[in-house]
Amino acid sequence: MKRVLTLVVAALVGFAMLALTTVTGTRNGLAAVEIHKVDEAHFLPVPGQPVFFLALGIDGRAGLLGDRADAIHLIGVNPAAGAGTILNLPRDTFVEIPGRGRGRINDAFFYGGTHLQAEAVERLTGIHPSFILTTNFPGLEGLVNDLGGLDVDVPIAMKDKNSGADFPKGRVHMDGRQALAFSRNRYIPDGDLRRTEHQGLLILSALTKVRAENPGPGATLRYLAALARHVRFNDVALPELYRLGRLGLSVDPARMRNVTMPSRLGQAGALSVVFVGPEAAGLFADMRDDAILQAH
Repeated sequence: MKRVLTLVVAALVGFAMLALTTVTGTRNGLAAVEIHKVDEAHFLPVPGQPVFFLALGIDGRAGLLGDRADAIHLIGVNPAAGAGTILNLPRDTFVEIPGRGRGRINDAFFYGGTHLQAEAVERLTGIHPSFILTTNFPGLEGLVNDLGGLDVDVPIAMKDKNSGADFPKGRVHMDGRQALAFSRNRYIPDGDLRRTEHQGLLILSALTKVRAENPGPGATLRYLAALARHVRFNDVALPELYRLGRLGLSVDPARMRNVTMPSRLGQAGALSVVFVGPEAAGLFADMRDDAILQAH
C-alpha cells in the first residue's frame, strides 16, 4: 500500500503535491483527487520545453456557500534541466476575473470551476498550464501518515490554537495532523503570504521523499491500475499520467525554487485583499520562458 501511495503522489504531479493531494481513497463516492486537462491536445513533453501545472486546494466544507481555491500553486518543470519553480499565488490576490470583473483570484473557482480559475491565473501570469489538479484537505492527514511522515524545515516558530500548528524553528518530522496544521496556519507574520509559501515547502519535502522511493518505469505501469481507483481523470489517459509521473521524478528537489508572488496586503472597499507587487511582472516573465528563474 505504501508503494501505491508513493506512486500516486509521483504520478499526480510528478513531484509530490502533498500539501494539495489526498489519495487515501474516496469519500462519499467522490474521487479524492481530480486531474483536468486544459487542452484537448495530448500531453507530449517536448525536449527543452517547460511544462506547467496548476494545483488547487479547494476549501469546500460544511457551512460554506460554494467552493473556492484556498491554495493556488503554479508549478513549472523543465525536464531537460531537471529543475523548475513552484510559484505560490495568495488566494486573496485582487485581479481581473474573466467575465466577472475585479475580485479575489480564488473567486474564479466559485464562479466557473477549474477552467475559469486557470483562465484567471493565466491572465495574471501569462503562463498557460497544461493540467489542473484539484483536491480538498481532509485526506492530507492520512496520506502523510501512510508515507511515514515528512521532514519539514520550519522557517519560524509557531504556536497557533486555530490551526493547531505548534512547532519550533528548524527540522521537524510531521505526521499528517501536523502537516495539515502547518499548511493551514495563517496567524503568522504576513499571514496568507507566508502560509502559501509554507505550502510550497511541504511540496518540496514530499518531492524529496518520493524521489527516494522512486518505483521505476516498470513499477509505474503496474501501479497505475491501483491509482485509477483513487483518482478521477477528466480527459486524461493513463499513458499521459505515466508521462506526468516520469516527468516529475526527473526533477531534483534541490533545483526546485519555491517563491511567492511579490505582493502586499491591503483593502479593496470592505474586502481584505492582496495586491500584486510591481516586481511580479518580471518574475512571471522569468518563469514563463523555461520554468526556471534566472533573475529572481
